[in-house]
Amino acid sequence: MEAAVIVTYRCPSACQRCHTWQNPTAVHEEFSPALLEKLPALSFCNVTGGEPLVRHDLPEIIDILLARSRRVVVSTSGYFTDQTMQLAERFPRLGIRVSLEGLPAASDRLRGMKDSFDHGLRTLLELTKRRHRDVGFSVTISEENARDVPHLYRLARGMGWEFATAAVHNSDYFHKTDNRITNREVVVAALNELMCELLRSWRVKDWFRAYFNHGIVNYVQGRPRLLPCAAGSGVFFLDPRGEILPCNGMERSLWYQSFGNLHDADFHTIWNSQRAATIRKTVSTCPKNCWMIGTVSPLLRANPLVAARWIVGAQARRLRGRQP
Repeated sequence: MEAAVIVTYRCPSACQRCHTWQNPTAVHEEFSPALLEKLPALSFCNVTGGEPLVRHDLPEIIDILLARSRRVVVSTSGYFTDQTMQLAERFPRLGIRVSLEGLPAASDRLRGMKDSFDHGLRTLLELTKRRHRDVGFSVTISEENARDVPHLYRLARGMGWEFATAAVHNSDYFHKTDNRITNREVVVAALNELMCELLRSWRVKDWFRAYFNHGIVNYVQGRPRLLPCAAGSGVFFLDPRGEILPCNGMERSLWYQSFGNLHDADFHTIWNSQRAATIRKTVSTCPKNCWMIGTVSPLLRANPLVAARWIVGAQARRLRGRQP
């Protein structure tokens, strides 16, 4: 089982495409680290926010999660370089992912913070300097930064960093309903270029990332999902108030349901309840067309042959000089 643990909705950034920073949690609303002792054994856990590093007890949270999960990754803006280095020193096997929203001009504009790119890059370089092993960055793609994406991938490849992508979405989690991609052509062209580069890689993992980006193209073009959504089955989200959610893509105008609050019962009672079963049926008929790594990666691990068949065809098309 995989999880995303949202430790806070507080955030120092002022991102245009995510208004979580305008709707922060109060410190007293956020769960204490001890609550995480109630979580089941996990294969993977992403610690996210908001900005996780605003929590002074984040090391305690990571301590507990590392004991319960085979792999833990913290997602951060990279703004707090010194605190990130302290985490890296204390937890050598912790994954750290920095969010960069494009090359400097686009990243600073979209994040709403001067020198945000510089802070993020400095954090990545410091981690590399200290030989931290699990390092990477991500970018959320829109027409405003799409042309930067292939260049960012080359930066990541050259530095030996992992590189992840997403497309802009709307949800209650982001407190946004008006994110749109109007210039689909520029976004699809950038993603096709990225997919070609990933398929040229000698790493099989990169080929599967090309398939994931193929799914983003599908999403941008308004087509049906490549794989049916299984949010709330192999993966769940824990919000800062202790609610166990099936995903972070829900919108109250469409549907929004919680399995239950971890403060009120043990995890397995909540997870195996009739309420949870009913919500999973709702997920299967969800009208949204989300394609986000948190809910897609468990599907890829469960259905590798689906991606493998696409990869074989995409490699053949690429060798003939065609788009993947």
